[in-house]
Amino acid sequence: MANSNGMSRRALLGVFAATAVTAAPTFSKAAGFLRGSGDVRRIAMYSGRTGESINTIYWIEGEYIKEALAEINHFWRDWRTDQVLNIDTRTIDITAAAHTLLDSNEPYMLLSGYRSPKTNAMLRSRSRGVAKNSLHLKGQAADLRLKSRSVGQIYKAACACKAGGVGKYSGSNFVHMDCGTVRTWGS
Repeated sequence: MANSNGMSRRALLGVFAATAVTAAPTFSKAAGFLRGSGDVRRIAMYSGRTGESINTIYWIEGEYIKEALAEINHFWRDWRTDQVLNIDTRTIDITAAAHTLLDSNEPYMLLSGYRSPKTNAMLRSRSRGVAKNSLHLKGQAADLRLKSRSVGQIYKAACACKAGGVGKYSGSNFVHMDCGTVRTWGS
């Protein structure tokens, strides 16, 4: 049946379908399109050291988003040396899962992500609490805090993930999360 313009309903639907396909986002742009929907993982952080922030969906429907991981790798870099390393996605997942359990919209403050050997050695010379073979050296650890949650609350959320190591540093007001052996420490 044709409408007043002489187009059939089928032709009109075809035009709408073609427009929808043309206007649909590419996979690289899908994160913005899918915000707030279905099966996604997001990470939101800021750095007091560099003044930078990140708020990105890095995983959709079982797939990591390459461009988002590159942004995360850069954000988690050793800010002292500007060296970048690929961050282990398991650590990103643990930090994101703990954040979800905390039910907070506030971004984490990232105190330390990747550490170069030079930075780790310098920190070790200043503190007994820095491991010689720290998982920070492998891009497998993060030291985090939230203003709206206590160290104890963050620690409990990270422990509830039952994945990797969780260290509670109440005196320094941060929680360490890593993707190593499941273990806990601190006070």
